[in-house]
Amino acid sequence: MDSFVFSINATIPVFLIMIVGWLIRRSGIIDDNFTDKANDYVFKIGLPVLLFKDLSRADLGGNFSFDLLFYCMGVTTVMFVLIWIFTEIFMKNKDEIGAFVQASFRSSAAVLGMAFIDNMFSDPGMAPIMIVGVVPLFNTYSVILLTFKGKNMMSEKKSMKDTLKKAFVNVAKNPIIWGVIIGIVSSFLEIDFPKIIDKTVDGIAQTGTPFALICVGASFNGGKAIKKIKPTVVASIIKLVVLPAVFLPIAIAMGFRHQELVSILILLGSPTTVTCFIMAKSMDNDEVLTSSIIVLTTLLSSVTLTAWIFLLHYQGLI
Repeated sequence: MDSFVFSINATIPVFLIMIVGWLIRRSGIIDDNFTDKANDYVFKIGLPVLLFKDLSRADLGGNFSFDLLFYCMGVTTVMFVLIWIFTEIFMKNKDEIGAFVQASFRSSAAVLGMAFIDNMFSDPGMAPIMIVGVVPLFNTYSVILLTFKGKNMMSEKKSMKDTLKKAFVNVAKNPIIWGVIIGIVSSFLEIDFPKIIDKTVDGIAQTGTPFALICVGASFNGGKAIKKIKPTVVASIIKLVVLPAVFLPIAIAMGFRHQELVSILILLGSPTTVTCFIMAKSMDNDEVLTSSIIVLTTLLSSVTLTAWIFLLHYQGLI
């Protein structure tokens, strides 16, 4: 029961902020222009600063596990490649592939994941290592995927060379990736910023997640989402059930336990990150499908994550 209450407390507020975004958009307080500008702010400033703050203050050098790092990087790569291959084979609507693949493999590791770790343990433990391993890959793979599957890119049918060049440029320009890189460097160099800088960073970082969630809610269109219910449900099952069922046993067999295993569970089974919506919309992919998957995985994760935590705890693994 405690695990269920804990999961509800971690996921339902996230869902409720999306509801607030939907309500204030329908009430006319904000409009599409505001939402577009807010998306741009979150993508270029809010989320990069949030990731920089979390990583720059993590003790990456003092408590490092290469086994966990390489496992997380390897699993992220395998998930991305396999989901993309199977989606190309089975998904009939090719315009939805970019949104579907990104939302199926990409977890809320840095945002909701850290909240789970903080609630379960007295210190972040191995979670920053998992974040270092997966967040750069999440963003790099997503940029490549969304570049190839963007509506303009597909309609113009550009050559492979031009598409690869565009993908490389998009990766190099991605502000979220730069936030991660600068945060990692700051952590390893143990840079001690003046308090006035820290407070400024804190203030900006605190706007990232709420703004992103409000944008998801404000952009959510129930009528359009219903038409995409099948890919939404399939992606949610993959994200919350299939990936943990496949890769958690491998992690257990490799000897991961306690904080390491919880970090892996967050990687595999936490809801789709709100960053997916920001990037899908910014890179001309299906934001309606993306927002639908974010909403459904966030709502259902309070149940599925609780079930996974209970199962692992029952077996004495965490």
